[in-house]
Order: sequence, then C-alpha cells, then structure tokens
Amino acid sequence: MKDKIYLDYAATTPLDPEVFEAMKPYFMEDFGNASSAHQFGQKARQGLDKARGEVAEFFGCKPEEVIFNSGATESNNLAIKGIIYKIHSSPPARDLPKGEKSKVPAEDEARQGRQSLPHIITSKIEHHCVLDTCKNLEETKMAEVTYLEVNREGLVEISEVEKAIKENTVLISIMYANNEIGTVQPIEEIGKLVRKINVSRQEKDKIYFHTDAVQATNYLNCNVDSLGVDLLAISAHKFYGPKGVGVLYIRKGTPIKKIQDGGAHEYDLRAGTYNIGGIVGLGKAISMINGETAQRVKKLRDKLIDGVLKNIPNSKLNGSPEKRLQNNANFSFPGAEGESIMMALDLEGIAVSTGSACASENLQPSHVLTALGLGHEDAHTSIRVTLGKYTNEQEIDKFLEILPKVIERLRKISGSGGQAKKKLPDDFGC
Repeated sequence: MKDKIYLDYAATTPLDPEVFEAMKPYFMEDFGNASSAHQFGQKARQGLDKARGEVAEFFGCKPEEVIFNSGATESNNLAIKGIIYKIHSSPPARDLPKGEKSKVPAEDEARQGRQSLPHIITSKIEHHCVLDTCKNLEETKMAEVTYLEVNREGLVEISEVEKAIKENTVLISIMYANNEIGTVQPIEEIGKLVRKINVSRQEKDKIYFHTDAVQATNYLNCNVDSLGVDLLAISAHKFYGPKGVGVLYIRKGTPIKKIQDGGAHEYDLRAGTYNIGGIVGLGKAISMINGETAQRVKKLRDKLIDGVLKNIPNSKLNGSPEKRLQNNANFSFPGAEGESIMMALDLEGIAVSTGSACASENLQPSHVLTALGLGHEDAHTSIRVTLGKYTNEQEIDKFLEILPKVIERLRKISGSGGQAKKKLPDDFGC
C-alpha cells in the first residue's frame, strides 16, 4: 500500500511518544496498587496524585473535583444518571411534627414531594452515550427529557434552551463540540443563562449544567469556571493519550450518586482498581496541549476545505463555516455514497470516516446530519475529515489530488453526474 495518511483524528489519536515514556514505569517498576498503604502502593499513588493535579490545572478546578474513569461514555453516564439517581434517592425536606420521622420510603417520598419527574434538556445531535442514557431514563420513568432542535449549521439556539427550561428542570446537557460536524456550541452563554436562573431558585431546585467536551479538549478553552459548567467529560485517547481512561469533572456541591457498586475509590463515586498507567498517560497528555498546534492545524484544515469546495463540483460543507473545531471538515458529495468514498480512499491509503451509519443493516443516516435538515440521500453522501498534530501539508495536497478523482469515478458509477440518486445500486458501497 502507498504511504498511509491518517485523517480520522476525531475517532482516535495516536499515543504521543512522550506520553508513552511517562506511562512505562507503571507497568513494570511502579506497578503497585495505589490503594495499598505500603511503599509499592504509595509510589503508584504519587503518579495518581500528579496526574490529578495536571488535570485540575487544565480545568482550573480543585483536584478533588477530578474523577478518573474508563472514558467519556462512563463519564456521561455518571453525570446524567448520577444526578437523576441522587434526586430520586434524596427526598425533599418536609415539615414534620417535632421528633417524628417520615415512614414513607425515601424514593417514594421524593416522588410524592415533587409535582413531576426531574426534567433534562439536551440536544438532538449529542453523542449516542448521552442520547441513549437520556432515553433509558425516560423509559424507566426516572426523568422526562426535552431534545432541542439545532439550526442548519448545527447550533443550539440560546433562546430555545431558555424556552425549554421548566420548574422541574434539573439538568442541561449540551456537548461542547460535535464529533461529526465539529460545530462548537455556545457553552459559555448557556452557562451564564443557567447561573442567572439559579439566582432565583432555591438550592434544592438548582439546574446543573453538563457538557461532553471530548472533541473540544485539544482545541477549546476548558476552564470550568469560565464555561460555567458543573460537570464536564473528557477521554484521553482524543488528545494523544491512552485508550480506556477518561475524566469527569464534578463541581463541588453537585448532587451525584455513583452508578456502580464496589470500593470507595474516587471519592466514593467510581469503584474499581486504578488504571495507574492510563491515568498517568492522561495527565501527561493533557499537560502537553497547546494553542500553537491548534492554529497550525486550522490553517491546514482551511486549505483542505477551500480545495474541496473549489475543485469538486456540487460539494457541500456540513456544519458551521466559522463556529467549528479547528481540525474538522464534514462534506456531502451528492451522487457519491459516503461509505464508498471512505473505502475508495482507504484503498489509496487515506483514512477518513463517514457521517453515515451506512454499514448498519437498516442503513439509517447520521442523526446529526438529518438534524441539520439534510435528507437521507444527502446524509448518506457525507464523509468526515479530521486533522491532528501529525498532519502535514504534503498529506493535505495528496488528499486534494486523490479525492476529486474518487468522487468523479463514483458519480459515474452511480450515473448521477453529481446529483443524488433516489436509489443506489445493490452493490454500491454498502
């Protein structure tokens, strides 16, 4: 195969060599269990504490607000379910006769003391681990959920967030930057709105604000105070750290209940033996993030977008032209099916991904692209190209040389001449 070009950094990033070097001692030499009191355990604990401090510095928070876990899926589950479970297990204060205790079970009392189920606001373009968690809470009658529409650029409107807030709203969960189209949401503005509303609410009726910041970590401000978030999720493998380790930031005072039983690790919020090597790697990786890389990547991304739109007829950029991640470009090419484009590029040694779940049995299009207003056919013609710190200009030039030929060939096969067909051939890509 020709020299390979990796343009799928939103899916995962390669482990940085410096991160690998920082991790290595914790697999063979400093292998102790960080919960053990002896010297082996305490040596591992030092690595854990250092990593927690590195993450806290990045977020601008207290070390004890950093909860290590297996990644963003677990973080988002803990954030959303943890809030709702805590509300159901914590009955509101009631005025009882002096010395008398309530005989109603806590869960029933909590429900009786509330006019309706706790209410969550999220958007229709969240990652599935957020959407499916919310749907699970709906199905189990634990919460009611509002799924906000987005505009044609994939942006959540502040006015729509405010309009959706009700007396029983307890949680707003909006992702910082979308994993498919790279659209950056107005998180700071939503944070200000939540703070403003909470001023007039009692402590027990506060709204908490959660964001999935997985794609944003490398490129955007993640200071939790300036964002105004109470919970924020990240995953190490998105910023040149190891797979299988992540963080949930939980602001002190946020009511949350653990969702798995076991030991009292991570301030009794996440049971399980510490993955010290992974945690050390996450800490090292997050300490290496810098704005210079983001600016260099943005220049290459702009060159890629300009080249594609200029040289491929009837091509379309999906998402916001301005409010998007520095490394993300998502395109639709009517008449050329996305999965086929991805496979054709792979044969040329270029890795991208498709915004369409075309490989699934039911051929459902991307929920993100359809939320933007794309029809199913156009959604099936999309690919996502994401750059990273190892991307160079020669790779972009090669991509811009090969992609137009791929699109032209696939459009000829489909007989569309650049217009999406109503029905694709049975052997076309999927």
